[in-house]
Amino acid sequence: MQRIDSHQHFWRLSRGDYGWLTPDLAPLYRDFAPADLAPLLKAHGIARCIAVQAAETAAETQHLLDLADENPWIAAVIGWTDLEAADAPQRIAALARQARLKGLRPMLQDHPDDRFILRPSVQPALHAMCRHGLRLDALIRPRHLPFVAALRALHPDLPIVIDHAAKPAIAAGTLAPWRQHMLAVAADGITCCKLSGLLTEAGPTWSVAQLQPFVDTIIEAFGPGRVMWGSDWPVLTLAAGYGAWADATDALLAGLAASDRAAILGGTAARFYGLEA
Repeated sequence: MQRIDSHQHFWRLSRGDYGWLTPDLAPLYRDFAPADLAPLLKAHGIARCIAVQAAETAAETQHLLDLADENPWIAAVIGWTDLEAADAPQRIAALARQARLKGLRPMLQDHPDDRFILRPSVQPALHAMCRHGLRLDALIRPRHLPFVAALRALHPDLPIVIDHAAKPAIAAGTLAPWRQHMLAVAADGITCCKLSGLLTEAGPTWSVAQLQPFVDTIIEAFGPGRVMWGSDWPVLTLAAGYGAWADATDALLAGLAASDRAAILGGTAARFYGLEA
């Protein structure tokens, strides 16, 4: 089994396009580079990672692609483009020509229109993503889950993965209605889900017992073949270190067969993102 971290970020503050990243987020308000992550991956036996956008700019996407060129263990980049731009299909075609660019991520959780992804103005871009073999990372919250189901009806061939399991209310211990919506979305038999970002939603007093019913729901809904592990580093560090999440994952998945653990820890990501062996 080759382990893959399906979701992490890099940023350089001097680039100036991370609007959400302010000094209030003190643990995150510094540069995070491949040199910071590489020792963590090595320590936990993780061979490759997927760098995900953190700014809504084309420049940041190119920055991540440059980092991937310099560091072969960055297996893929999930970038950003303006899906409503009149020339979005052309921009997407150009991005798709870069081998490490495997998908796009609109930051739907921050958009004032919860139905943004269903707007008619966005559909040409989504059709272009399908044509060029790109995946959609859905950065959403539980209220967006019904719109993901509606999106699937519009684009049955678009590979979609839900980032951070749609950020359930773990700190409050609230399973419903998130659980019901996750089961409904997963019923399409296609959509995938990232086992990531859960410690941040649980907060610094998290425990494996607190996380277990949420992880069990994710696996029940999607099955190991459509679940992929990710760290969400360095955002993860708001709640715990990389090693703490890796150890918690081992405990959370302990009851699964070895083949199912292998899928969640690497196989699903490799297949979904079309990564070479």
